[in-house]
Amino acid sequence: MPHITTNDGVRLNYVERGSGAPLVMIPGWSQTAAQFEAQIEGLSANRRVIAFDMRGHGDSDKPEHGYKIQRLAMDVRNAIEALGLERVSLLGHSMGCSVIWCYIDLFGEAGLERLVLVDQMPGITARSEWSEQEKQDAGAIFDGASLYETIAALAGADGVGTTKGFIGRMFTGGFPAERVAWVIEQNRKMPRRHAASLLLNHSTQDWRDLIPRITLKPDRLALAGMDASPDRRLAAGNLRGGRRRQSLHVHGEFPALQSLGGCVPRLNVSPGPPPSHPPGS
Repeated sequence: MPHITTNDGVRLNYVERGSGAPLVMIPGWSQTAAQFEAQIEGLSANRRVIAFDMRGHGDSDKPEHGYKIQRLAMDVRNAIEALGLERVSLLGHSMGCSVIWCYIDLFGEAGLERLVLVDQMPGITARSEWSEQEKQDAGAIFDGASLYETIAALAGADGVGTTKGFIGRMFTGGFPAERVAWVIEQNRKMPRRHAASLLLNHSTQDWRDLIPRITLKPDRLALAGMDASPDRRLAAGNLRGGRRRQSLHVHGEFPALQSLGGCVPRLNVSPGPPPSHPPGS
C-alpha cells in the first residue's frame, strides 16, 4: 500500500484511485480509509481520490504520540505537500470535519478548492455555563462527567467490548451482521488507548468561532448529515448538531458534491434511536 511519511516520522498509508482534480477523504474517529470503499468507487470516475488511514488508524503507523486534532491537521498538510496536490478538495466524515476545520485554522484556505463536511457537530461537550440553546446549537452530546466516563471505559480493560457495543448500535437491525463485524474490526485496528486519547481531545474542541470565518462560496461547500438545516446560513457557518442520526442526505442547494463528479453512495448512518456511542465515529 502506498504511504507518505509525516514530518515527525510517522508512516501514513493511503488508498488512491482515479485521475483528475484531487479529492482527499478524511475518515472519522477510529475509522479507516477502507470504510470509504463505496464513495471512492463512485467518485474516482472523475477525480483522483485519495483516502488516508490517519496516524494510529487502520494500517498506518501507531506511534505513542500525536493523538490530537491539531497533529492530524498537520498530517493532512504533510500529505498534501508530499503528494504535490494543488487546488485540492477535502471531504471529512465526522471527526474528519474537525480535522478540516483545524487545518483551515492553522493554514488558511489557500489551495482548497471545495469542502465536503459530513455529520459533525462543532461542539461535542457542553460546558457547565452553557444554556440549553447553546448546547443545542453546538450539538453537544456530552457533559464533563459523561465524557470522562466514556474515555475511561474505552481505555479500560473492556475497551474492546465497549467498542463492539457502541459501533453495533450505529446500525439498524437489518444491516448485514458480517458487515457490522467488519466495521468493528476496522475500528479495532486503532489501539483502544490511542482511540481514547484522541476521542478526549476531539470532544473538547469547539469550532463555533472558526466555522463562520470560512470564506468558500456556497457552491464550493457541501454539507450532509444529521439534523442539519438546509438554510443557506450553514454556508456562513451556522452549523447545528443534533442528538439523533438521520439518514444521510446532501442539501440540494449546495452543488459542490455534484461538481465532484460521480455518485456519492450513502455512508453507514440510519434513522433510529439516539446512539450510545462517542461522536465523531
